[in-house]
Amino acid sequence: MEKLDEKDLQILSLLANNAKLSTKEIATTVHLTSTPTFERIKRLEREKYIKAYVAKLDETKLLGSFCVFCNIRLKQHNRDYMLAFVEAVSNIPEITECYNISGDSDYMIKIRVKDMDHYSRFVQDTLGTIESIGSLHSLFVLKQEK
Repeated sequence: MEKLDEKDLQILSLLANNAKLSTKEIATTVHLTSTPTFERIKRLEREKYIKAYVAKLDETKLLGSFCVFCNIRLKQHNRDYMLAFVEAVSNIPEITECYNISGDSDYMIKIRVKDMDHYSRFVQDTLGTIESIGSLHSLFVLKQEK
């Protein structure tokens, strides 16, 4: 892999903010012509700096404006419990992100629901049915700053 230069970093930044930009628009912004810009983008894709082009969806409109981070401890720390947990949460639409973490908890999940009442039902009816969960600790987002 080649080392990234300032133009490469500018291109990546532009695409990260708007993947629908045309090669011409990117080239104009980074002060190159279209052909070298196109070649740089293709190299960045080939070298896996660019993994995919995706649409960033508005979770608030789709799932609700109430955001909760939930730290999860498993009942046991073995492969079966870990696999069962990951499989269970991967099929729950309200859980938008899941991280295996270090520290006092085993996993941290991000949950989007309509309101506190919806979250209460979600904990009882959805998370409460996942056998591998030993305990959970909820953190409610007051305001997203970035």
